[in-house]
Amino acid sequence: MRFFPAGIAGIFMIEPEPIRDDRGFFARTFCIREFAAHGLETQFVQHSLSYNAARGTLRGMHFQREPHGEVKVVTCVKGAIRDVLLDLREGSPTLGRWEAFDLTAENRRSLYIPKGIAHGFQTLEPETEVFYLISAFHEPQASAGVRHDDPAFGIDWPLPVSVMSEKDRAWPDFNG
Repeated sequence: MRFFPAGIAGIFMIEPEPIRDDRGFFARTFCIREFAAHGLETQFVQHSLSYNAARGTLRGMHFQREPHGEVKVVTCVKGAIRDVLLDLREGSPTLGRWEAFDLTAENRRSLYIPKGIAHGFQTLEPETEVFYLISAFHEPQASAGVRHDDPAFGIDWPLPVSVMSEKDRAWPDFNG
């Protein structure tokens, strides 16, 4: 695996290094030793899958408040997404800054998302599936988010929103 730091500290794009032969290829998508060598979380207590039927579906921007913060590793295993990460870490020099990444079944890239980063994505294709490794158990009382269209951030989504939960539409304005 190859680890590429993003512009926001703590975020990494992870690319597999396929070993190819006549059958196709084999590639590691997670290795405790390699994650630890980069100073990254290695314990993931939940593995989850998100299925999204329609192109333009938007999920996010989600995070868990401390002390229940969670690290995520996100991979698009079918279809394609624009994944957006927003720094909400108090005292961070990039507080309020966001970065977007295209994750597809073809590029097989993953994103390492540290605690304090809000996460959301929009599907670029119908029938898209996203796989998560999550470091903490879901705690409903710690569940939080910010609106995908909050003017405080100006996130540029690639498509009009076709499907979104009422909960995600109702997140309050960010007040820092």
